[in-house]
Amino acid sequence: QVQLVESGGGLVQAGGSLRLSCAASGRTFSSYVMGWFRQAPGKEREFVAATSWSGGSTYYADSVKGRFTISRDNAKNAVYLQMNSLKPEDTADYYCAASNNPGPFTNKYMRAYEYGYWGQGTQVTVSS
Repeated sequence: QVQLVESGGGLVQAGGSLRLSCAASGRTFSSYVMGWFRQAPGKEREFVAATSWSGGSTYYADSVKGRFTISRDNAKNAVYLQMNSLKPEDTADYYCAASNNPGPFTNKYMRAYEYGYWGQGTQVTVSS
């Protein structure tokens, strides 16, 4: 089992940057695929990015490609989401998620139901 705690959210102007962090408990962090999802007010939760066990492979939602970068540090039990060129439509609660479903690392990890562990979320607000 893994517990996840996000941090790094806040208020930023459009065009700015934020870096979200997710700290994971446990000694088997490298055995989890890690993902970021977000949920805007009145909308369903949506996929943002995912990284494979080693961090060597990633998936991104089309809406964030070229602006967001997911990375992980297995030695620190952490996953990050670097968000650049932020837009007002990026405003949402951002959630870190972990999946211990077996591989291979395919686009199935873009689906929320593949993830069994979730953090409590961190709020990101982008002002225009």
